[in-house]
Amino acid sequence: MTDTRESGTYPSFAELLEREGALSGTSWGLFPQPDRGTPSFITQDTTLEARNCIRTGVVFGLDYPADAFDPGMSLKRSAPRHTIYSSHPAHRDDYLDGYYLQGSTQVDGLRHRRADDIGFYNGTPDDRITEGTPDLGIQEWADKPIVGRGVLVDLDGYCTGEGTPIDHAAGEPLGLDLIQAAIQAQSLTIQPGDILMLHTGWCEWFLALAMADKQQTRESRRATGIAQSQEFVAWAWDHRLALIAADNFALECLPVIPESPFLLSAPNDHGMMHQQLLAKLGMPLGELWKLGPLSRHMEKAGTWDAFVSIKPLNITGGTGSPANATAVT
Repeated sequence: MTDTRESGTYPSFAELLEREGALSGTSWGLFPQPDRGTPSFITQDTTLEARNCIRTGVVFGLDYPADAFDPGMSLKRSAPRHTIYSSHPAHRDDYLDGYYLQGSTQVDGLRHRRADDIGFYNGTPDDRITEGTPDLGIQEWADKPIVGRGVLVDLDGYCTGEGTPIDHAAGEPLGLDLIQAAIQAQSLTIQPGDILMLHTGWCEWFLALAMADKQQTRESRRATGIAQSQEFVAWAWDHRLALIAADNFALECLPVIPESPFLLSAPNDHGMMHQQLLAKLGMPLGELWKLGPLSRHMEKAGTWDAFVSIKPLNITGGTGSPANATAVT
């Protein structure tokens, strides 16, 4: 049997499902750097090739301010409190209190979700997921940032052009068929190691709401996102995506669709796909990304890829982090 860690080849998702026991449907043990997960799909060669995406030299920061979502959809995360102090007239320093690392534009690390049925990624013991331990920590992607070709799929633009704009108030589920149709309409080709960015328009819609409407949306627990399906999980793996990000609250739609195939395997997540992508495949997820300005620029330019750099905060054992994402077009 070929050693995938040395060859750089990987089984299909169908073949992952044929792995024995707890390994079924997982990528556990397949990557040369076990804690790195699917960013391993980005090689030195693919990073070098991503330089070809730089055509205009225009740079976009893809992070919203740390306090942008105040209130946001999360019932527990609040905006940080920023304090500036001085020790003498020529000095200024500052700090943050109550800084939730996933309160605004973020990357979910592999510690963020445990699979209800088989545990943390790579079978990492529960007692290793604590403050100060490095296992599966976000520092893995800070020490070696995730840098490569980013492709933007403009779901908002596609749906609007089709005369069926996304219904954010209803928390519309966005199926794989819609994502594939938008990719085809944009003449995009997904390549191994790509950083997939889904532009739904949700963040700009939510941030433009009046305070009372934000509160009502928060209480509704409805948010636009990807519809849960085994087909999407398989598609993401088989395309060798390094990371999936979107400009919405949870990447997935909330609440989950009634027919979610993960209702039994992920009861603590009410059937979400997070456990499948993070804990089983080792695929980092990005949420609340600032994709509107980048999308509008790309539409005018007629190209939908960019050189993208993602460098989380270097916090040993962090479960997630601000994305610190930059796109160069």
